[in-house]
Amino acid sequence: MNPVLTRLGGYPLAAFQDLAREMRAQPEPTYDFSIGDPVEPTPPFIRRALIDALDPVSQYPTAAGIPELRQAIAGWVGRRFGVAVDPDTQVLPSSGSKEAIFHTPLALLDAGSSRRHAIWGAPGYQPYERGALFAGGESDAVDLSPERGWRLELDALGEARLDRAFIAWLNYPHNPTGAVVDEAYLRAQLATARAHGVVLGSDECYVEIHPPSGPRPPSLLQAADGDLSGVLVYFSLSKRSGMTGYRCGAVVGDPALIAAQRIMRPNIGTGSPEFVQRAAVAAWSDDDHVAERREVFEEKRRIVLAFLDEVGLRTGGSEATFYLWVAAPGGDDVAYAQALLARRIIASPGSAFGPAGTGWLRLALVPDAEGCAAAVDVWRTAIAEGALPGG
Repeated sequence: MNPVLTRLGGYPLAAFQDLAREMRAQPEPTYDFSIGDPVEPTPPFIRRALIDALDPVSQYPTAAGIPELRQAIAGWVGRRFGVAVDPDTQVLPSSGSKEAIFHTPLALLDAGSSRRHAIWGAPGYQPYERGALFAGGESDAVDLSPERGWRLELDALGEARLDRAFIAWLNYPHNPTGAVVDEAYLRAQLATARAHGVVLGSDECYVEIHPPSGPRPPSLLQAADGDLSGVLVYFSLSKRSGMTGYRCGAVVGDPALIAAQRIMRPNIGTGSPEFVQRAAVAAWSDDDHVAERREVFEEKRRIVLAFLDEVGLRTGGSEATFYLWVAAPGGDDVAYAQALLARRIIASPGSAFGPAGTGWLRLALVPDAEGCAAAVDVWRTAIAEGALPGG
């Protein structure tokens, strides 16, 4: 067995996914806030595009993606961020952002060099660490804190730590905390990364999931001011367009780094089927359905936030994404999650995202608005009965 598997064990959230499926098969109502897999249907026009693209003959997809898909991604980047990118040299479709993030070190890491570390913020998304480890590198997790707004500040790490890194990962809007940053923050991180020769990867799969009335989260592409050297930005249709099962994403950035991944990826075989790519073209080309989904997420967000405020449960971050980051009463996130589970409410303990998440719970706003309202009624009753503490 690969010793990395022994070192890491299973994927932390896989157990929650298995548990949720098991509980949903039971007759009693289950309120699953654990895995970020929304229940809202994929828009009909996207499904129709997939069906219409089903050819009688099935052939291998190319790892570089069909030209129409790269052009659609570049078109969305231009509309959303006001940044022009070359679809042939600066855009690479991927099978979701997770796959692309995990495989990036295979193209960028020289495991025999002195630059073998991947910097990432914890609590955070495990593929930043795991991709580096499986590629022969090392993980350098940086503990994030509510006092600093869950921000990863590269210039606070010291030269030795930066000079041993081959990549640093940002993720804003942030999973699991929902924290956001501004463009000035992104500019500062890019300047520090460039000063030390570190590739800056920015996971922006939640950049379109934010309160409709609030400011739109910025992209590292905007902060780069037209110079994408050393920059890789990762996007996804999973939450933006309700396509978690389609596995569609994109990498946009430095042409040299994109070229390296285009050389590497055919060896792995990653490439979404062409009929899925055609559906992705439709999704990237339309913005109206994204605005509609934001309104749906916001309705659920209002329901749960109002309840948390009512019972005195404190949130941190929780400014964007469809996650709420909730302080566990008493500081024991695992115990509180287990107590919720007894009421058939599934929440993720913050410690599942690393030790720095201890004492917090992540609520993914997965159930529909009616389900969120029913869940908070059950939760409210449990607090009233003394089975669960409030704030």
